[in-house]
Amino acid sequence: MLTCAIIDDDEINRLTLEHYVELMPNLKLMASLADGLAGLAFFREGNRVDVLFLDIEMPHLSGLDLLRVLPNPPEVIITTARQDFAVDAFALRVTDYLVKPFEFARFTQAVERVSSRVSSTAPATPPAAEVPTRSDLFVKVNSRMVRINFDEVLYVEALSDYVNIVTDKHKYIVYTTLKALESRLAPYINFVRVHRSYLLNTQHIESIEDNTANLHGGHFVPIGKSYQEGFYKSLQRI
Repeated sequence: MLTCAIIDDDEINRLTLEHYVELMPNLKLMASLADGLAGLAFFREGNRVDVLFLDIEMPHLSGLDLLRVLPNPPEVIITTARQDFAVDAFALRVTDYLVKPFEFARFTQAVERVSSRVSSTAPATPPAAEVPTRSDLFVKVNSRMVRINFDEVLYVEALSDYVNIVTDKHKYIVYTTLKALESRLAPYINFVRVHRSYLLNTQHIESIEDNTANLHGGHFVPIGKSYQEGFYKSLQRI
């Protein structure tokens, strides 16, 4: 049984979420609150839940600001009418992002994702290193929010204040820096900086010749001189 709380200033949406929670046999509602300040007080009083259904745009204290001040937030499912906060939300490690209005089926998918994460957070022995819990991220491309699976990324190329994220099928020009994206991907051991302008997903390397990585689909990435020694040492080779 997962305990949960709802923080949403829209009464209709809050009642809808309460109804959805009632329909889920593995959820128990502990609190349903109308704004971020009430939510902050709830957690500062020592209350704990497994999952928080959280709106973003609320008076006085937004949902994202609430997450920033909570020292140890629970699993969070964002429930919002806005799509353009997805990047900021996932940067705060939320579990899922539901855009209103959403159907009960989508709600159950988000709850199942939380359930899987909660059940896997108590290993028999401490892990040697933190394992990332997400395998994708949202990026803003023009006016759209696009979900990109990390495993599908071949490489990332720096383009001044932008980056070019390249997959087998698409190229996404995103307003961010290579350094910022490298930090975001740092826990994923397959991503390696091989050039001042390139971040490479090593699982897509087919061969290496003349300090150039040949990737699936006929893509080529140069391996910079200052990165060669560390890169070649990291490879498993005979």
